[in-house]
Amino acid sequence: MNSIIAVLTLAIVALSAPVAPPQALSLAGTWKVTQVTVTGPGGGTFTNMSSLTLLTARHFARVEVRTDAPRPMLTDPANATAEEMRAAWGPFFAEAGTYEVSGGELTMRPLVSKNPAAMNSGAYTVYAVTLSGNLLTLTSKRNQAGPLPNPATIKATRIE
Repeated sequence: MNSIIAVLTLAIVALSAPVAPPQALSLAGTWKVTQVTVTGPGGGTFTNMSSLTLLTARHFARVEVRTDAPRPMLTDPANATAEEMRAAWGPFFAEAGTYEVSGGELTMRPLVSKNPAAMNSGAYTVYAVTLSGNLLTLTSKRNQAGPLPNPATIKATRIE
């Protein structure tokens, strides 16, 4: 009889004990992109990119040079041709805004961007997100226009 009471007491205690809520995926930190794989026409894998992404609890800021090749210097920016300007500034990317993580997806909403179209109040990009230690993998899924036909996969390492 005492063993039955002990088992019942243990079961009641176990069932009534508080259950820890699942831990939220924390992306806060400083990240360096180590690889970008782009699909579709003109796709490829880039591994020698310059980048820095800062993530706080809700905001992000990122700058990247999206090329493996060095960008040419503009010796006279005031008189540079359109082709020279594109070669120097085309691979440069910068934006900042807010983000949220939910259900294995990261949604980024730019507030300021090199690309004026990204600053539309309805603009966003959704990524599938995987975090394993200090390795973050993002695969673009959709934006405000719908599913992305040529998703990119971004791998980044937390450096701080």
